[in-house]
Amino acid sequence: MHRNASQLFIRLFAPLLIALLFIGSSSPVAAQSAPQVVNIYSARHYGALEPVFQRFTQETGIEVRLSQGTAQSLVERLRAEGRQTPADILFTIDAGGLWTAAELGLLQPINSAVLRQNIPANLRDPQNRWFGLSQRARVIVYNPTKVSPTELSTYAALGASKWRNRLCFRPSSHIYTQALVSSFIGLHGEKVTEQQIIRPWVRNNPKFIDSDSRIVETIAAGGCDVGITNHYYVAQQLARNPNLPVKVFFPNQQESGTVVNLSGMGVTAAARNRDNAIKLIEWLSVTGQGQGATPDTLSGGNYEFPANPTAPVNPIIIGFGPFKIDPQPKSELGRFQPAAIKLLERSGYR
Repeated sequence: MHRNASQLFIRLFAPLLIALLFIGSSSPVAAQSAPQVVNIYSARHYGALEPVFQRFTQETGIEVRLSQGTAQSLVERLRAEGRQTPADILFTIDAGGLWTAAELGLLQPINSAVLRQNIPANLRDPQNRWFGLSQRARVIVYNPTKVSPTELSTYAALGASKWRNRLCFRPSSHIYTQALVSSFIGLHGEKVTEQQIIRPWVRNNPKFIDSDSRIVETIAAGGCDVGITNHYYVAQQLARNPNLPVKVFFPNQQESGTVVNLSGMGVTAAARNRDNAIKLIEWLSVTGQGQGATPDTLSGGNYEFPANPTAPVNPIIIGFGPFKIDPQPKSELGRFQPAAIKLLERSGYR
């Protein structure tokens, strides 16, 4: 009876035992073959991102997945999703957006010797929650057939009556305008910013155009004489048309310097692919990978200045000449953003 019972047990349970052994032995293989990914919430949707991320994937095997929106909408999305967010990285076109996300607890610190070496302290969060990866100067642009550079000096000087009906600006709703005014508040305080810069601008009846590219095009076509844009919008058009009748002027060179913002990244607090996220940000900080002058780099693909000081700079923007940079910490662009929005509204700046 004992032998018969044993044989019956083997016939009934042997297939199950074999299946369990097969599953157990195959699960590590399945885990190893799971795709390596990094998910990015990106406020940047231009500047030849695809070639950059393709090179990263080719070199590391990590697939980059993008979900795009404005900086404000992506921060709100991260807040709403909480620990359930699929995002591993927040990528913005403004230090203020990164600062806000960090202050809301949406980003986590990164202890990376690579990033500390490659990204200067003034281009990263003091607590290492975000890192700048490319720089964009907010410059005065002008039509040289109508304006001499000797007529230009500071942002505030565009409030002089001689510029009435001759200016093109971005509207108050755009992050570039809010960041610029935030920098003014950081330097001068709200009262001086409102009374000596913004209200005089408004009195000059500027055209409000919701595109830096179209501001450059409008100036080239004679629709206005002077505007404020990021430097690379001129560089992009110069690359297509070297005879573009628009020049770059770096303001405030005898004072605080030209305001420079950044595009950068931080790892989300709930990142599921944290190691991959850190690997991507580190990769983007390295000269010849994310940093450089060529179209397949993060800075070169958009004619921006690299964050890594060892990286080469595109010849077109070198041609704009050297300039003094406003030394304020980039965190100020976020800290004063709520005040800047209110100031623009009460000043009648559209």
